[in-house]
Amino acid sequence: MKYLKITFIGIVLFGCINNTFGQNNRKNTSNRIGWYNYFGTFKVSDKVGIHTEYQWRRNNYITDWQQSLLRVGVNYNVNPRVLFRAGYAWIETFPYGEYAINGFGRDFTEHRIFEMVQLSHKEGIIDFSHRFMLEQRFVGRYSNANLANEDEFPLLNRFRYMFRLQVPLKGKEIKDKTPYVALYDEILIGLGENVNANIFDQNRLGILLGYRFNKSVRIEGGYLNQTLQFGRQINGQDVFQNNNGLIINANFTIDLTKQTKE
Repeated sequence: MKYLKITFIGIVLFGCINNTFGQNNRKNTSNRIGWYNYFGTFKVSDKVGIHTEYQWRRNNYITDWQQSLLRVGVNYNVNPRVLFRAGYAWIETFPYGEYAINGFGRDFTEHRIFEMVQLSHKEGIIDFSHRFMLEQRFVGRYSNANLANEDEFPLLNRFRYMFRLQVPLKGKEIKDKTPYVALYDEILIGLGENVNANIFDQNRLGILLGYRFNKSVRIEGGYLNQTLQFGRQINGQDVFQNNNGLIINANFTIDLTKQTKE
């Protein structure tokens, strides 16, 4: 528990320092966002599963595009507390808000390879998880404004750490027909020679109310805050988005080994 407290305090302090440092040399903007997400795991053996995911990310809560993200991967469960995953993601980012992320105000594609380990444990009635992820991101760029499609895909590396805890609202554990509350914070850090204006990339904070129907279905939704720093400057100033809005997650776990046995 001491390690967990130190880790969480470190995340909070990092966010506070980043938020106050360089206030006079940056542009601040905000958006109202809505993230509507599907997560599906298909268990094919005792230790191996297929991960599928689609995130429909919207601006102005739902009316405009922010981002489309499709992710697939292979899970390997060492034991109930340790999960490894590796896979691929395809992302399309659109121009939205006061300042477009792309310098030409265009949408752009990203191809991503990722490796992840998740550590889980329980302290009393609280479930904790720590997710560590490395990403190799091939982000589309336009060398000039006259191009119809991206002609460059430089490699950007990123490290991510997410801390999550969840507590049942009845009983001492989250089981079938149990409501729960979850809190998470994730920090994303750019790495490598192609990092431009920012090493700090994003921070995401969520507060969720969830319900586990059974072993196969969980639904949760709540508040999301996304602090995002652009990888480029505008008029010599760093650009920060502080986005607030809704997040809804639909989680499905399908055990294909039972069907095979039957």
